[in-house]
Amino acid sequence: MKKAGSIELPLHYGECPPWLFKRMRALTGAISRAIIEDYGVTELLKRLSDPLFFQSLGCLVGFDYHSSGLTTTLTGALKESLVPEIDGIAVVGGKGKKSHEILQEIDSIADIFSLSSNEIAHLKYSSRMAAKVDSSLVQDDYTLYHRCFVFDEGGNWVVIQQGMNPQEKSARRYHWLSTSLYSFVEEPHMAICSDKTNKTLDLTAKESEQTRSVSVDLVKDNPVHLSGQLTLSDFSPSRVPRYSMPRAHEVKITPAIMKALQRAYEIQPSNYEELVAIRGVGPGSLRALALTAELVYGTRPSWKDPVKYSFAHGGKDGTPFPVQRQIYDKTIRFMQDAVDQAKLGNSEKERALKRLAQLTLTW
Repeated sequence: MKKAGSIELPLHYGECPPWLFKRMRALTGAISRAIIEDYGVTELLKRLSDPLFFQSLGCLVGFDYHSSGLTTTLTGALKESLVPEIDGIAVVGGKGKKSHEILQEIDSIADIFSLSSNEIAHLKYSSRMAAKVDSSLVQDDYTLYHRCFVFDEGGNWVVIQQGMNPQEKSARRYHWLSTSLYSFVEEPHMAICSDKTNKTLDLTAKESEQTRSVSVDLVKDNPVHLSGQLTLSDFSPSRVPRYSMPRAHEVKITPAIMKALQRAYEIQPSNYEELVAIRGVGPGSLRALALTAELVYGTRPSWKDPVKYSFAHGGKDGTPFPVQRQIYDKTIRFMQDAVDQAKLGNSEKERALKRLAQLTLTW
């Protein structure tokens, strides 16, 4: 995972005003089509996986630069502005209940993209695994409430999902990119953005490799052998062992965890990804296996928070200044006209925009 600057996402409530969202949708669509026209759909996917580009696009189209709502509003604008039949790219999912509709939405777009049954199954698996990794393997006290899955006709995809921690009053955004993914269970993220760090059990870390391996071995043995193994709920990440006895055990092998482990035992997964993919195997099961592996075999998982800090027209709440509607509308018309003219072979405005972009790089 690369370091890419800094970003802060305080947790904000409320809605984007209709007058602004209407303009955000138009300008977001125009900018996205300009990128597709010049560089192709895969380049847009790549840029959306970059938290700096994503945050900059949200600022450019007028949302609060410092708000967690930028994530949900910008992905909503992308979803409403991009047309799969025309643009060759689809945005599914969203906030709350919409995040649970991703699989059905993939089915509805499969015919448009002429996707094979294997491609459809892989997209669904990728969406499910990304959600499971960020909720079960990265145990950072942030609960996922927004999931956005973006994919093209070739089966390439991007995941942008966000969790919240009401106690910390902060949000955390997770970025994934299929073309840069080598493993779902070992450091799969392009970036994780947050302004706060917590004590985190990171089972995706390179340092957790032995824990992952031993967890598979443990679950392939009869899970009844695990019962009673957990006598300590926490292990110090420091080099010098320091054990702290809590008032109550933080991890218990509950009947639900036992049932999931029994199911895993019956399936006999060949690797950690297959273990994680088993339905019912969640954060409790994986944490129990990790702590048992540490207690019995001395394989220490990573307790380092994997978060990486990453971070025109004004902002919704007047920061850094109120949105100037007339200027905003002119930008929308310019971008839409530039894309239309480029398709017709008249690229004068497009070239002017590129010259302007090159000029701003020198500022």
